[in-house]
Amino acid sequence: MQRHIIHLPRIGKQAIAIFTDVVLSVIATWGAFSLRLDTLHWPSGYQWHVYQLAPVLAFPLFLRMGLYRAVFRYTGIAAIVAIAKAVGIYGVFLFAVLVWLALPGVPRSVGLLQPLLLLLLVGGTRAFARFWLSKADADRLHQREARLLIYGAGAAGAQIAEVLQRRQPLTLIGFLDDNPDLFGKTINGHKVFSSSDAGKIIESYAVTDVLLALPSITRVRRNEILEHLRKYQVHVRSLPDLTDLARGRVTVSDIHELDIVDLLGREPVPPNPVLLSRNISGKVVLVTGAGGSIGSELCRQILSAGPARLLLLDHSEFALYQVHRDLQERVEELQLKTELITLLANVRDFDRISKVCNLWRPRTIYHAAAYKHVSLVEQNPAEGINNNVYGTYNVARAAVESEVRDCVLISTDKAVRPTNVMGATKRLAEMVFQALAASKSPTFLLSETASSREHINNTRFSMVRFGNVLDSSGSVVPIFRQQIKAGGPITLTHSEVTRYFMIIPEAAQLVVQASAMSEGGDVFVLDMGPAIKISDLAYRMVELSGLSVRDDANPNGDIEIKITGLRTGEKLYEELLIGANPMATAHPRIMKAQEDFIVWEDLQRALSSLLFAVENNDTATIRSILMTLVNGYEPATNIVDWNHFARHGEVLVEKPNSASR
Repeated sequence: MQRHIIHLPRIGKQAIAIFTDVVLSVIATWGAFSLRLDTLHWPSGYQWHVYQLAPVLAFPLFLRMGLYRAVFRYTGIAAIVAIAKAVGIYGVFLFAVLVWLALPGVPRSVGLLQPLLLLLLVGGTRAFARFWLSKADADRLHQREARLLIYGAGAAGAQIAEVLQRRQPLTLIGFLDDNPDLFGKTINGHKVFSSSDAGKIIESYAVTDVLLALPSITRVRRNEILEHLRKYQVHVRSLPDLTDLARGRVTVSDIHELDIVDLLGREPVPPNPVLLSRNISGKVVLVTGAGGSIGSELCRQILSAGPARLLLLDHSEFALYQVHRDLQERVEELQLKTELITLLANVRDFDRISKVCNLWRPRTIYHAAAYKHVSLVEQNPAEGINNNVYGTYNVARAAVESEVRDCVLISTDKAVRPTNVMGATKRLAEMVFQALAASKSPTFLLSETASSREHINNTRFSMVRFGNVLDSSGSVVPIFRQQIKAGGPITLTHSEVTRYFMIIPEAAQLVVQASAMSEGGDVFVLDMGPAIKISDLAYRMVELSGLSVRDDANPNGDIEIKITGLRTGEKLYEELLIGANPMATAHPRIMKAQEDFIVWEDLQRALSSLLFAVENNDTATIRSILMTLVNGYEPATNIVDWNHFARHGEVLVEKPNSASR
């Protein structure tokens, strides 16, 4: 019956509502007379006119005030208020008409009693309709398999429960909470259970989903809760933290899948505003690779520190367009005075970089432009060296010649004892900065516009080295989530692979703060916390999605984890330090490494030989020179350069990529 009514055409539902209200107005009139006359009433004489008058007045008013546009099974407070207003206005008209007509046998108090009764009847029928019709959805259990517990009975939990009841195909079982004062109480009719009884509640009510509505808890506590829920095979999702919810009411769009951020279990260190603004506030700042994952977040952090002008440089038109649009919206929303300048340029083009620096005179440069995907650079080593090494050389030279005060290189843990070309190029880029920092009057001899003239070097060069950042291109978390959604398998290169992880905003903030502490030539290393085993991460993501891993111990599991073998140049373990005994700094998450390097004159001669090999695409010589220059570089594979094999008439069959960079 309910389903039949729900699927009636709109006009049919309105006709039922109008007919019901007409009948209710007659019943309310009868009730008003009966109460006033203190007896069961049967109309006579002029009293019949009141029975006719009530629906004639009520219908056009109710229609005008939109009472027949509402969807009854979603009736809420706003609809009840609208009914009260409509009946109130109707009551004023009815009373006025009865006083004016002064009909014999019709007490004027009927004009007060009848609208009150009508309000109760109309409001009651709307409430009943909501309960009765919405129950039709609840009874369709085969279409409403998701059964939800909300962990957190605070304001955020109550708000999201109200939203989910109206809009989501979920059966809300109740709340879990750690506060004993709330145990046994109800919120909007749903019971609050003790979090220690989570297992019993999940089993008793066949719970499939748990939503964490705990925006103010620490990451350590969040991690403890996730570990507790992990064994129950429920799909766990989360609301963001308080800073994201500060804008107001919680909405369905605030719910998100768990990220590794929820699994890291370490607290972020609040940024030091003095360090954040030292090289930025009121100054001209240039970011190369501004459209990339790290470069774009750097731009956001820099913008918040109030530079006078922010230069966005990238060779990708689309990436540059996206980051500029995002930053421009922030400028307008926050009414910032920063001027945004978009510059299409390639760091391999020294003339273009030099003109940019001489025209705009940046005070600080953050050099984030780089090729970073291990397998792609391994297969295209000449391009990787051109971009990562000589692009860095060009930026450094332009910084010296245009008297930039601070120049900061964004480096990677893959530069430490590298097993791949990408890591070796990033270590060489570090060495360029180190050698220049130690040279007071360098010459530049490696480009078409090379000059033997010495330049006074007043630029402070520094490097910031860190591991993987979440949600960057190629990050494992979105790849794993997509594979889980598709039903698997999750592809893993090796069961023992470990990686360091950090969220992009934290990494960008630490880069800015580290560079502000530079004295020239510093290799800063960010504290990434303990390395995370990628296979453990895969297991946790599967289990917290409410699924199980299919393996020898559980052949009937949902998601298979498939080992594909290490990719070309990939390491099992990443490191952050080449030498030992890192130095502490004023920031607890930033260390200083003690790294050897080659003096500028000798490094230039070696880079000149490398450049000749790159121009001739001599992959064997490239590899030999890299092994000589980069301490600890030991290629993990044979040559896999596509051009090398094409030139020698050979064919290379490469393994498919898997998710663990």
